[in-house]
Amino acid sequence: MPLTIRLDRATRSGLERIQDLKVAGRSGNLVAIGELVHAESEVADKSIYHKNLLPVTYVTGDVAGAMESPVYAILKLGPEMEQIKAPEGYAIEQHMAALPTDSDRYSMKWDGEWHITYEVFRDLGIAFAAVLILIYALVVGWFQSFLTPLVIMAAIPFSLVGILPAHGMLHAFFTATSMIGFIAGAGIVVRNSIILVDFIELRLAEGMALDAAVIDAGAVRFRPMMLTAAAVVVGAGVILFDPIFQGLAIALMAGEVASLALSRMTVPIVYYIVNRRRKGLCPSKDIYVSSPVSL
Repeated sequence: MPLTIRLDRATRSGLERIQDLKVAGRSGNLVAIGELVHAESEVADKSIYHKNLLPVTYVTGDVAGAMESPVYAILKLGPEMEQIKAPEGYAIEQHMAALPTDSDRYSMKWDGEWHITYEVFRDLGIAFAAVLILIYALVVGWFQSFLTPLVIMAAIPFSLVGILPAHGMLHAFFTATSMIGFIAGAGIVVRNSIILVDFIELRLAEGMALDAAVIDAGAVRFRPMMLTAAAVVVGAGVILFDPIFQGLAIALMAGEVASLALSRMTVPIVYYIVNRRRKGLCPSKDIYVSSPVSL
């Protein structure tokens, strides 16, 4: 078995220390390495990097502390980069998502973790827009109305009233998992709104006045909505302190609590405002006489 013997790093680090090392000659005398070699200092050839067939120079850095997210760091460094001028006198162009196309001018491309963050939020935003369209189409098919789904979906932004302050109070960043929690919470919010609107229409079909039906829906259907919110809070509480899924837990818990408190009052009120002057309401008794819709 070959045996390799090496000096410690301190002894073999630095040119002078290496030259002072002694080796045994043929006669057994110790001779310093500096007497056997001639050392010269020169600059090594630098690597040339290319990306998409364009020359590029990489400048890397890690972000930690108060500005751990790359978004905050880029928002701070962006204006400072605008003050830097190229040797020819022009401003260095900055790119957030697209890649530079002109190799004759200096330009800056924010890449790495920022680019991944941008793509994640962009794709989640597109997915959320598609979900809203699908939800609207499904609710239109159920209630046979183009206006009622807008009343039901009006409660979706209410969850942000709880999500954003909750992230601030817990000193947590709004991450991709937070966005996923917001999208998932939107489905729960819509479900609660459907419960309210469907109960109102059931009461109207039974001959109850519109204002009384709206008040009755907010009172009677509050219990199942509260139980749903409690189930979400308890279920998401187990991942509240997870470093990766903390944003998901905060979005689900705070968003559900905020939407529960606001949608219970807002959705029936908006429904009342929208429907009190629509055709199908008797002016004298304010009674809805259209065909009933039930789950």
